[in-house]
Amino acid sequence: MRSEKITRWYDDACGTAHALELLGERWSILVVRELMFGPRRFGDLRGGLPGISANILTQRLAGLEAAGVLRRRLLPPPAGVQVYELTPWGYESEPIMQTLGRWAARSPDHDPTLPFSAASAMMSLRTMLDVGKARSMTATIGFRFDTDSFVARLANGELPIARSDEPADVTLDTDPVTMAALVYGKWPLAEAEAAGAVRVTGDRVTWDRFVTLFALPSKVSVE
Repeated sequence: MRSEKITRWYDDACGTAHALELLGERWSILVVRELMFGPRRFGDLRGGLPGISANILTQRLAGLEAAGVLRRRLLPPPAGVQVYELTPWGYESEPIMQTLGRWAARSPDHDPTLPFSAASAMMSLRTMLDVGKARSMTATIGFRFDTDSFVARLANGELPIARSDEPADVTLDTDPVTMAALVYGKWPLAEAEAAGAVRVTGDRVTWDRFVTLFALPSKVSVE
């Protein structure tokens, strides 16, 4: 039975068409992106998606819940607040977003200097990792973005990332745009520190090796 919470129906049996029915509404796939690293409260989601209204976010959450992509859960005391989290099937959408991200990054119109969320920054690392190079390195990298903290655990060419305040081999206190400049623009860490854009704790050599594992794909020619 079709969910009344999903407004976009294509009447097409193609799996791609149904994927668009599930995630094709404006903001839907970005809501999923924000939940990819664990449960979030309504306010957290709005913070990661500053352009979305409360009404639209409520609609998208309802549609994704009806489709089985996410679910609501009440945290136990003393928190006692409602959070939204992906279902196991919802988490399976990550490769879709990674493939879309790599493909769209080749567009001449893609501007990597625009603002983006902490979750987007972490997703970019998982998307743009050079797996071949990464197999020779093992490290933990911490990221602290205002109220959101993550630890990336690089091993065997894989980069699982989770929200965490645990100590790491090297930790950066910064913002997502600066992180992108450091990773993809290869902004030297010392220069970023001198500019007051980042604070570093731990092994800087580990960071210098880490950033060599990432690069944006080349732009496609549209001529």
